[in-house]
Amino acid sequence: MFTDRRDAGRKLARALISYAGPGALVLALPRGGVPVAQEVAREIGSAMDVLIVRKLGAPTNPEFAFGAVGEGGAVVLDEPTIAALGISDQVRDRLITEAATEIEHRVDVFRGGRDLTEVSGRTVIVVDDGLATGATAAAAVAVLRHLDAEKIVLAIPTGSAQAVQRLSSLADEVVCLETPRDFGSVGAQYESFPQISETEVLESMRS
Repeated sequence: MFTDRRDAGRKLARALISYAGPGALVLALPRGGVPVAQEVAREIGSAMDVLIVRKLGAPTNPEFAFGAVGEGGAVVLDEPTIAALGISDQVRDRLITEAATEIEHRVDVFRGGRDLTEVSGRTVIVVDDGLATGATAAAAVAVLRHLDAEKIVLAIPTGSAQAVQRLSSLADEVVCLETPRDFGSVGAQYESFPQISETEVLESMRS
């Protein structure tokens, strides 16, 4: 149990001390991952940015991802899943376009349109406030592979055992402090877990 996201970030940083220094890049998944990542970056002395990704969910089950879209036009598709679900090219392209439009909006909001910090050839630490299904984190890993990150570390304070196991086969390393036996939701693992507004994200990025 964590007091709040900043408490979780400080505790998570201790488990990431081997990455201390300017070599690694901390990437937050907004919105909830930003205050956690801010504490991690501060404690280990690394640069921080936000990573904007959108999973591509099946039309009949949005939580079931068949791919991901990231910044800079990055698109990662799971062709066997697309075929198994019978997703037409028209539907696939529509969902990709919708995701890309949302990404452009979020890049404008959170970074003023600035490009993502270069990740090619770098160790990247992806931080979120928790891992429930793991779909968004999986999308982030897929996009970072597409962008040629050298090593991808997924760091979360808490997560379901199933999601952690799934992501362990995708990321190069997963650092998770707690995997409660009765994991109900990410918020249930925090004493204080308020919604984070876009304004709060922007203030965190400026500080």
